[in-house]
Amino acid sequence: MTHPWFEGVERPRVLAHRGLVRADTGEDAIAENSFAAVAEAHAVGAHYVESDCHLTKDGVVVLFHDADLSRVTGDSRRVDEVTLRQLDDLMAGHGGVITLAQALDAFPDVRFNLDVKAAAAAEEVGRLIAPHGARVLLTSFSDERRRTALRAAETAGGGIRPATSAGTSIVTRFVAAVNLRSRRAARRVLSEVDALQVPERQQRVRIVTPRLLDYAHEAGVEVHVWTINDPGDMARLVAMGVDGIVTDRADVALATLH
Repeated sequence: MTHPWFEGVERPRVLAHRGLVRADTGEDAIAENSFAAVAEAHAVGAHYVESDCHLTKDGVVVLFHDADLSRVTGDSRRVDEVTLRQLDDLMAGHGGVITLAQALDAFPDVRFNLDVKAAAAAEEVGRLIAPHGARVLLTSFSDERRRTALRAAETAGGGIRPATSAGTSIVTRFVAAVNLRSRRAARRVLSEVDALQVPERQQRVRIVTPRLLDYAHEAGVEVHVWTINDPGDMARLVAMGVDGIVTDRADVALATLH
């Protein structure tokens, strides 16, 4: 059965990577994963927003990619070393901080692809997304963190289990099964996930191949490729059979693919 996260949206899926920050925004006033970036992705018609979850010092899940604040705000502290109020002040000139609870409440028709970046955030992420399982896909490079968040969502009793995509260990095992041409092993490896979200290449190794797409689709799993910003690459990958494109330029992807 198809998870509601996938239903009713035209493929190929366009996932707005950390929201949308246009190239013409001037002096970088708007930062990725800010309230303004999520709002901009929504405004251009993106059904899906990909974002990341960290936990502040006072236990609030915020959408933020890096473990520390230096790249985005110039402050050298870690996200878990500042309170939400402090982060709110730091992000005031960068589009505004957005908590996970705010994102789910303020954008009720957006479907979120959430990457649990911090182990300490996993259980709280699960609790927060439990009532919104139909429009959340949960992921993490760590399959352990991903499973922890899923268990927390199930314990909280939201009704619909969030969709989920593979972490590094599952991706590695699946790629090995593809290389060994073992369809049975490939299906078994992907049995607990709904999507495979991968780069086209990992250094010099090509990940996304026609055979990988074939094996994933046979297992009932979609393949989304990150982070693709060139329109020609978007079109090429979709022609190959990719189901979704994770991109910094959702506006360009929507115009190119839809």
